[in-house]
Amino acid sequence: MATTSIANALSAYANVAKSFGDTTAAPADDQAVTGSGSDFAALLRKGVESAIDSGKKSEQLSQQALAGKADIPEVVAAVSNAELTLQTVVAVRDKVVNAYNDILKMSF
Repeated sequence: MATTSIANALSAYANVAKSFGDTTAAPADDQAVTGSGSDFAALLRKGVESAIDSGKKSEQLSQQALAGKADIPEVVAAVSNAELTLQTVVAVRDKVVNAYNDILKMSF
């Protein structure tokens, strides 16, 4: 799933930052993020967690609808919200990858 690859990308970012001696990099595990340079990593982590929660909620409502315990409009709204969240995560990921590639091009 896309959220797994984003979490892996955050972990990879933290590992690369550590290899360059960056002490403000985001931790690879679920520790609290500290330092002024880690605000972006904390923002990304919060966004990924929000996307995961949104997906789980839509799945739960879909299962309840199949069992006849949820309203269809509520399910449609939750699924639409999860889809929009996923599209946002993918767009942010694409921008981060493009920025990273631009930085790589500058270093040569």
